[in-house]
Amino acid sequence: MILYLLLVTLPVLLVFIFSKQKRLEKKTLIPPGPPGLPFIGNLLQFDTASPHLYLWQLARKYGPFMSLKLGSVPVLVVSSAKMAKEVLKTHDLTFSSRPEFLGLQKLSYNGLDAAFAPYGESWREIRKICVLHLLSNKQVQSFTPIREDEVFRMTYKDIGFGEFKS
Repeated sequence: MILYLLLVTLPVLLVFIFSKQKRLEKKTLIPPGPPGLPFIGNLLQFDTASPHLYLWQLARKYGPFMSLKLGSVPVLVVSSAKMAKEVLKTHDLTFSSRPEFLGLQKLSYNGLDAAFAPYGESWREIRKICVLHLLSNKQVQSFTPIREDEVFRMTYKDIGFGEFKS
């Protein structure tokens, strides 16, 4: 029984110590924030009933620019208008891209589709094609009968007449 308890607690303790050590090494690179637990970060501390009050309390303690870890995702929180302007205007290219996820890479042609492409030259080209060709006024108007038919079908089904047969 003691061996089993030791086998369970030892890896957890090692992970906790390793993550604390890693956090101390990176402390100068990231803004201050509340310490989190391994693997789940600050998720247990985060108040889902009133997140605005929780973030306000954190901003009073750590300042207008702080970091949280929600699960394995690092999150930067900006809580003042001055800092938001700094982030969104001055450092916009740094924060403008999307995070990379392995699953999305596999589903989105290595991140090169319109929805999940990282910000850059390829994303601008994809966006230009979508706006000029796929979402042009002529193209949108050509799908009007299909959209009207789908709205009619959804409305007919919601009223309670069952499946519409054409």
